[in-house]
Amino acid sequence: MSDTTVLDKDTRDAISYVTFIIPEFAAAYKMDAIDAYRYLKKYGGLDFLYENWWALHTDNTFWAVRDMYEICYRNGGMR
Repeated sequence: MSDTTVLDKDTRDAISYVTFIIPEFAAAYKMDAIDAYRYLKKYGGLDFLYENWWALHTDNTFWAVRDMYEICYRNGGMR
């Protein structure tokens, strides 16, 4: 018997969007992708992303990245 787990469509879509938007955030703010991930994690951007990916993915990438940055800024991130 196989021990593989099949992810539901919403989970696959969320993973796909998160792995797309973090490098977009990094490029927008001239950061390495790993540094962007750490920044987002430290200042609440990842929590915001995980909770709101379903809405963010329907918006223009520019605005999604900007929203994530604003959340981080409100939580102590640098401007």
